[in-house]
Amino acid sequence: MSGDASTVHTDGIPPDALSKVQEYLEPFHLSVEKLREVSARLRKDLVRGLGKHSHHKAPVKMLPTFVRATPDGTEKGDFLALDLGGTNFRVLHVRVVEEEQKVLKMDSQICAIPKEMMLGPGVQLFDHIAACLNDFLVSQNLKGQTLPLGFTFSFPCEQKEIDKSILIRWTKGFNCSGVEGEDVVKLLKEAIHRRGVSLKLGSVAMVNDTVGTMMSCGYRDQSCEIGMIIGTGTNACYMEEIKNVRRVEGEDGRMCINTEWGGFGDDGCLKDIRTEFDVVVDETSINPGIHNFEKMISGMYLGEIVRLLLVRLTENKLLFEGRTSEALLTPDAFETKFMSEIEERDGGLENTQNILTELGLKWDSVDSRIVRLVCNAVSSRSARLCGAALATLANRIRVNRRLDHLKTTVGVDGTVYKKHPNFSEELRATVRLLAPDCDITFLVSEDGSGKGAAMVTAVAQRLAHQTRLLEESDGEVDDEEEED
Repeated sequence: MSGDASTVHTDGIPPDALSKVQEYLEPFHLSVEKLREVSARLRKDLVRGLGKHSHHKAPVKMLPTFVRATPDGTEKGDFLALDLGGTNFRVLHVRVVEEEQKVLKMDSQICAIPKEMMLGPGVQLFDHIAACLNDFLVSQNLKGQTLPLGFTFSFPCEQKEIDKSILIRWTKGFNCSGVEGEDVVKLLKEAIHRRGVSLKLGSVAMVNDTVGTMMSCGYRDQSCEIGMIIGTGTNACYMEEIKNVRRVEGEDGRMCINTEWGGFGDDGCLKDIRTEFDVVVDETSINPGIHNFEKMISGMYLGEIVRLLLVRLTENKLLFEGRTSEALLTPDAFETKFMSEIEERDGGLENTQNILTELGLKWDSVDSRIVRLVCNAVSSRSARLCGAALATLANRIRVNRRLDHLKTTVGVDGTVYKKHPNFSEELRATVRLLAPDCDITFLVSEDGSGKGAAMVTAVAQRLAHQTRLLEESDGEVDDEEEED
């Protein structure tokens, strides 16, 4: 599948050097057969995660979101949306107009979150969020109004109801104390109260960013039933039959499930495809042993995998005449965005040379070609793994509905998908191979997290009645037998 890209990348590398470099890159080239195996393992894990008793031990958490439907175009009203998913935090005021069937994004404001705040006390983080919200309300003349609020919080949470969500663990570089195991909505409300924010909160809907992406795309295309993010981290959600969601009461209808597929492999089931470089990235991360799949795929880690490979090739005198530089030896100095620039079809070689110069390396034209080859191997593996996981979800929806052929739309967001020159193409090719009976349209989300949070709140208001999470003690049958 990646033949064309690879051929372009191997031009100009002497055969002897090429074969030695390929030895290091070989573990990154996954066969279609291996991708099918990965997909089958994930399929098993989805079932474990949905089970009422097996979900505790499941690496893929399959969290119920209490979002019972996608938009049908009749939603309307004014909403606030908060979006916390990375180093920036956003506040939005969104107006949804039914007649025109469109979301009129009103205004938004971005607040930076300083690095030390990402690792400090949770109270400080939520106070900062409340202060940003207050500034926004003042600037938009919204003080004192009663507005429903959608809160996009892009970390693994156990959702108990649409407005009650317990943080399981921090990811993506955050590690604030006093938040894990707590209800995030409650922490937000307390901070709003503490800071004296002049806002009467209407209903609050907690939203994961994947769900926000699916919902914002779902307003434009009502066949959108999967949301996927491939940016700093990676995750996906999809509409599952409620009867399969063993922890929620009800037999009829569907519910959006936040898979938290970044945790796939945390039980060791991907050991056979992890390389020595993946192991180092994991061991040196702030959450070793957790989110193994994400660490092979997402923007936070891809550049570091490439850097470790380049260091190893240099030590073995296959690059830069064996001379490294201080920058190349600095963790995270090789940014994932460099990969997108290096792999550009036209200006890629020149970009590579500029980046290598910036990193203080003495290069020749063969070096720059080898670096492109390395980037291609790492990004290609990422796209194919992601494609295999997405194919698993599409196949599951098709089988759930007993369809010979499924036609559906995936709402996608994230810089890796949007900015990398070959990623989306390779991902789609993998999905076509592994889910041949699914016809999938990809819709890139515009501002998914914010608008999506407003859409979830709007749909929740439309449906009004919510299901409750079944307690562990309701029924004692184990779910493991359903895994086949």
